[in-house]
Amino acid sequence: MPGARTLRGVALDETARCRDRRPRRRLRRAGPLAVVVAVAVALAGCTAAENVGSPAQRVTTWMTSGSGGATIGELEVDNRNVASALARHDSPAEVRAVCDLLATDAATGHGNLPTPDQQLTELLDRAYTHEFDAGVECEQAAGGGRSQLARSAANRAAGLALLEQAVRRVTAITGHVPSTTTTTLPPGSGSDPFAG
Repeated sequence: MPGARTLRGVALDETARCRDRRPRRRLRRAGPLAVVVAVAVALAGCTAAENVGSPAQRVTTWMTSGSGGATIGELEVDNRNVASALARHDSPAEVRAVCDLLATDAATGHGNLPTPDQQLTELLDRAYTHEFDAGVECEQAAGGGRSQLARSAANRAAGLALLEQAVRRVTAITGHVPSTTTTTLPPGSGSDPFAG
């Protein structure tokens, strides 16, 4: 139809009319205030549950939502699998696969940082970095690079020691030893305080 306007055109026309009626001086004053209010509202909506409550409540929430204990458990299993594959002299492809899983799980755990506790974050950051490096070095040395395998073993040992310290830190903060099992407990079993 000639002269027909689209809905978009009507909306644009209304916006232009409203804009022309507003006093320019108020817009200049309200502009920065509107930005501050908008940012405050946006940030209020981004407040994570792990930032509310006591330190024990915040860490418990983080452990539950970030699967902290399960990630530690996965890395422990990955370390055992790497050691077993190397001890059995598995094929380079099999060694690469378990080493890659170690690096991937470490990177996934690192992606869940930070925690609500600075000291716990630092421990896990260092642990995940050692574990990631161990996985990469092991993967690259799967064909028999002895010096890289030695560095990988040293990084795995350092990473595991830091993970143990992280578990002790969680226990000190929450009063509960986190489960590092990678199997799911039945709902309502109550045996894992960090279970979702």
